[in-house]
Amino acid sequence: MTSMPFKSLADFKALLADAPNTDGTARAAAEERNGQLTKPPGALGRLEDLAIWYGGWRGTGRPSINAPQVIVFAGNHGVTAQGVSAFPAEVTEQMVLNFQHGGAAINQLSKTFGAKMDVHALSLDTPTADFTQGPAMSEAEVVDALLTGWNAVDADTDLLVTGEMGIGNTTSAAAIAYALFGGEAADWVGRGTGVDDAGVALKARVVSEGLVANPTAKSDGAEALRCLGGREVAGMAGAIARARVDGIPVIIDGFICSAAAACLNAMSPSALDHAVAGHASAEAAHGKVLDALGKEPLLSLGMRLGEGSGAALAIGILQGAVACHSGMATFAEAGVSDA
Repeated sequence: MTSMPFKSLADFKALLADAPNTDGTARAAAEERNGQLTKPPGALGRLEDLAIWYGGWRGTGRPSINAPQVIVFAGNHGVTAQGVSAFPAEVTEQMVLNFQHGGAAINQLSKTFGAKMDVHALSLDTPTADFTQGPAMSEAEVVDALLTGWNAVDADTDLLVTGEMGIGNTTSAAAIAYALFGGEAADWVGRGTGVDDAGVALKARVVSEGLVANPTAKSDGAEALRCLGGREVAGMAGAIARARVDGIPVIIDGFICSAAAACLNAMSPSALDHAVAGHASAEAAHGKVLDALGKEPLLSLGMRLGEGSGAALAIGILQGAVACHSGMATFAEAGVSDA
């Protein structure tokens, strides 16, 4: 049975704004424990900060990661009618079948790090509208996609990764970034599935036309998501928001996932306090989005696959950080002199 905690974008924004903050007592306990572990201060670098951050969101000074979840959302985009992708829209459904049969990269990475993986295909036979002609979705449609994401998060999840599949969605993400962060349309477009220079120029024109057709999206996270996003982008946003409300840490994936996260950030400045950036994608504008969000990536491996793959790989970084923090002996426990 699915729940309906919000019925409108206004309800959704109110839930996000009222989300609880990190547990200060637990965070302080994690910091205290970190200072007692058998290592020189700061010797584990960012792993120490990650473990403390994770413990604060999980409400314990000695956390563990037991139930990571990867959720892949798939959607089709009407803007593909403009010729912005090197692949046809049919590939979205074909890749969903590949996910369901365990044959994609994200399946292997989820399995490697012990994550439960779920796939949600959102109305693939009904693409969003072409946003160069008007809004991609009605409010009812975007709310429905947000609810799908919200309800996809398991109650026992303690670390969340969201991924996506949707031919045309780098164009959608670029349009969202352009609407929220400004600059020129060309600043936000890249090669996506492998388009050539002419294809990149076409994407820039389409992104520019999208904002002209949807002026309410400028600097407005909810409207950017509705007018320029896709169902899979909204699904990721809904799942990340649910995690924020429930105190579940999130690892953000690449360019498209970061665009979904940016919509949340524009709705509430604390919306991404529970999230870290898993990696820096090779998609041209991803680093600019992460800079705008104030997120330093954990990995930079030249990946640009999507699917949640970079963030899923970073699950191992979080697991390592938490394992060292909670499993290492303190100086007192080990009988080692603390200088």
